[in-house]
Amino acid sequence: MSARKLTCAFITLTVVLLCQSVRSQLQVGFYRNLCNLAETIVKEEVRKGISRDEGVAAGLVRLHFHDCFVRGCDASVLIDSTPGNSAEQDSPANDPSLRGFAVIDRAKARLEAICKGVVSCADIVAFAARDSIMIAGGFGYEVPAGRRDGRISLVNETFTNLPPPTLNVDQLTQAFAKKGFTQEEMVTLTGAHTIGRSHCTSFSERLYNFNGTTSQDPSLDSTYVTQLKQRCPQGSKNPNLVVLMTTDCPSFRDAGYYKNVLANRGLFASDQTLMTNAATAIQVNQNARNPNLWRSKFAAAMLMMSQLDVLTGDAGEIRSNCRVINSWRERRGKLSNL
Repeated sequence: MSARKLTCAFITLTVVLLCQSVRSQLQVGFYRNLCNLAETIVKEEVRKGISRDEGVAAGLVRLHFHDCFVRGCDASVLIDSTPGNSAEQDSPANDPSLRGFAVIDRAKARLEAICKGVVSCADIVAFAARDSIMIAGGFGYEVPAGRRDGRISLVNETFTNLPPPTLNVDQLTQAFAKKGFTQEEMVTLTGAHTIGRSHCTSFSERLYNFNGTTSQDPSLDSTYVTQLKQRCPQGSKNPNLVVLMTTDCPSFRDAGYYKNVLANRGLFASDQTLMTNAATAIQVNQNARNPNLWRSKFAAAMLMMSQLDVLTGDAGEIRSNCRVINSWRERRGKLSNL
């Protein structure tokens, strides 16, 4: 083996070991002796939020996904824009569709009141996503904690990291591979579309302006197209028009997303495209037939996603307010208390 190949192999091994080291710093029960009510309080606020609006469950899962796919799971998606910086929230992928912020804010406020400067916003988001999945009928999983919060949030980074709803199956596979997921894990995670809603603007081109030869996407079930057009009139400027992601009662219990895709009722182009590839079509069929198998795989994939490029140890910070990075004075005060 040449010296160059040896060097590359050494670098690759070092990167892998570093990634494993970072993940190993996350621990199940991390707050047991630091703030033992942390997970309980987050779960209480999630339940309250979903009781007020059941769609918040999907919102919190999506919030976690959009956080982890940009800069890792560091709660950068929660940071508000300032006059000098457009943050991730300003991205068309997040505004106005991203929701669940109020639940995170309420949980953080309660935790700061009893455990000031201890529980990170990134961990709250990870706990809230897990709790939302369980409440919506999915399998629970233990969330290792110890994430720290990032200090940077840039709208431009969403454009290259968040897969849009127009991607084909090869593009989706590549987008998820960049984050360390297999094609099967990609199919598993897209099942999150079993719950939630979408703004009409995310798929209206499939109804009225598909391509130069046909106005509507021929892969869509015609009856479904009629229903969607009633909900999303052509030329409407109403930004609040939304439809459910699945046609049946949204719940993780029945894997309705995959049944919809099989019936040519995948709402996004990136949903229906799963039937254009032999391997992903097999996985769609398998998940539709065996919801419990999918729920188990989904929990495992969410656990994996929750550990993407996390900040631990002395990296980042523990924000006092999830929407604002700590001031220099706050950072200095926390350092003096160490």
